Amino acid sequence: MEPVEPLESAAAGAEGKIRQLDARALRGLAHPLRMEMLTALRRGGPATASQLAAKLGESSGATSYHLRQLAAYGFVEDAPEQGKGRERWWRAVHEGTEFGSGLMRDADPETRGAVDVFLHEIAHSHAREVSTAIATRYEWAQEWSESTDLSNFTLRLTPGQTRELSRRMHELVNSYQDSVEEDGTGAAARVRVHLHAFPQQDA
Repeated sequence: MEPVEPLESAAAGAEGKIRQLDARALRGLAHPLRMEMLTALRRGGPATASQLAAKLGESSGATSYHLRQLAAYGFVEDAPEQGKGRERWWRAVHEGTEFGSGLMRDADPETRGAVDVFLHEIAHSHAREVSTAIATRYEWAQEWSESTDLSNFTLRLTPGQTRELSRRMHELVNSYQDSVEEDGTGAAARVRVHLHAFPQQDA
């Protein structure tokens, strides 16, 4: 299993754009607020601790502390070119994060705990995004309502077939990176695509 969470639009495998997580980096990232903050920086660009606090409903003391922790693990860095006021600006170092299957087999209890936090936060984030999309569906043009998808499938596959399916779907999704053909109407928007593949016990 190799979930990729491109928090934002990097093509998987693009050199320098995707952060490959090891056990140490995972332990540094596996915190709900840190993951939310990193997502906000990747999607929205550089920000200060105060701006992130206002956006996420947290105190600036909390966001400042967790930004320093993210920096210590190499996920964020100073953005001095912003140069607006005396507050410290931060930016994401990478465009996405890749979680290798080796971490799933790590026997260290602390790493296992971090894996659980990381994966559950991704699942919660996906659920929040879908719920928001449903709640705001009437704010979009009809063509968007007709273009969205909320599907699920049940297949009978081997582990190897499941890996192959995920790999091919990743390749297909990434083939659309930077491929927008503007038609002059300004119709393009950021589209989130989720992929979940997991085994279930037979009923």
